[in-house]
Amino acid sequence: MTLTEVRRKVQELGPWFHDLEIHGVRTAPDHPLGSFLRDLWQQVGPAFPADMTGKTVLDIGCNAGFYSLQLHARGAEVLGVDHDPRYLAQARFAAEALGADIEFRQMDVYELPSLGRQFDYVLFMGVLYHLRHPLLALDIVAKLPRERLIVQSMLRGSEQGMPVAANYPITETRIFEDARFPAMYFLEHEYAGDWTNWWVPNNPCLEAMLRSAGLTIEEHVGREVYICAPPKPGAGFAVPSIAAMGVRTAP
Repeated sequence: MTLTEVRRKVQELGPWFHDLEIHGVRTAPDHPLGSFLRDLWQQVGPAFPADMTGKTVLDIGCNAGFYSLQLHARGAEVLGVDHDPRYLAQARFAAEALGADIEFRQMDVYELPSLGRQFDYVLFMGVLYHLRHPLLALDIVAKLPRERLIVQSMLRGSEQGMPVAANYPITETRIFEDARFPAMYFLEHEYAGDWTNWWVPNNPCLEAMLRSAGLTIEEHVGREVYICAPPKPGAGFAVPSIAAMGVRTAP
């Protein structure tokens, strides 16, 4: 593929959210968030072995495949899933152009049990706050990794938690006025011009949600990234079937 063909295809598939470099061509050189992907990778990368030969990875919400490409380069067998066909078209082009043998599938997070398998490592980066049913999604995702789950979410509000009792009387109201109490803000309309930004948890809330899904937080990197160990075998509860619940799978 010539440089002219790469440039043409990058333009044809745009706009891009992931700023990839394909044979010297940047896909989003003027990204409003700058080098956020590479900054996040500096935080996330050390959670994975340098040599991932024989390891399997599920990249949930893979977008154009930045993380999938990074982990493939370490030798991992990678499956990237996303609900948006435009992002998947970008990911498939990037992987093909770079000679990376990565499988990409169009799937919603609620459909992941249909894969019928686990993976050594699972990435859940920048997805949670885009979902109508975030705790259901987290319950599903928590059961997928054998070794580690890496979670990243947009977070606002208090970074510091507080001691939370196992129970409170219904007359207790002051705790809800404390900014350190686990809380998730609901966005009825848009945030940052994106109507799929439904939720913004604070740090104590995300940590509580991770624990609620049976995960063990092993490391907190930066503000937004959590490295988690999966639930122990037999722990937690079975995720109900999506069809039985009548949940609409669109985000």
